Amino acid sequence: MNNNEVIAVLDGLIGTCKRGQDGFRNAAETIQNSEFRRLFNIFSQQRAQFISELKSEVHRLGGDSGADAEGMPGLPTNTLPFRTAASKATVRDEASIIGECQREEEAAVNAYQEALKGDLPLDVQYVVKRQYMDIKDAYDRIRILQRAA
Repeated sequence: MNNNEVIAVLDGLIGTCKRGQDGFRNAAETIQNSEFRRLFNIFSQQRAQFISELKSEVHRLGGDSGADAEGMPGLPTNTLPFRTAASKATVRDEASIIGECQREEEAAVNAYQEALKGDLPLDVQYVVKRQYMDIKDAYDRIRILQRAA
């Protein structure tokens, strides 16, 4: 995999993390349960950290990490209604908010799995794999919340 292909993969993951960051922030702003709000804020901050790490990798590889990766071909677009719905709604039930977070995280898990199928350089693969494990953990935690809601 050449540098441009690696950078394209990383840009895609940056877009995925931006959608997750926005989605969790919106969920935290609209959910009433304070424990869920705290968890969603943690996940939103975690995605911000992931974006920073991925942008550093893009920069290290000689790419321009300032480009917005949203809407790039090959990125899942099924998560965009989440942000729209979250920003329009003022009060929604916990189950629907958690369900939207679960769908967002499922899309992120899939995006990271696809990225890891590529022949990424080992140093990049390490960063992506570590982030994937955290996203998978968040997804599992949200699935538990969904069953409890």
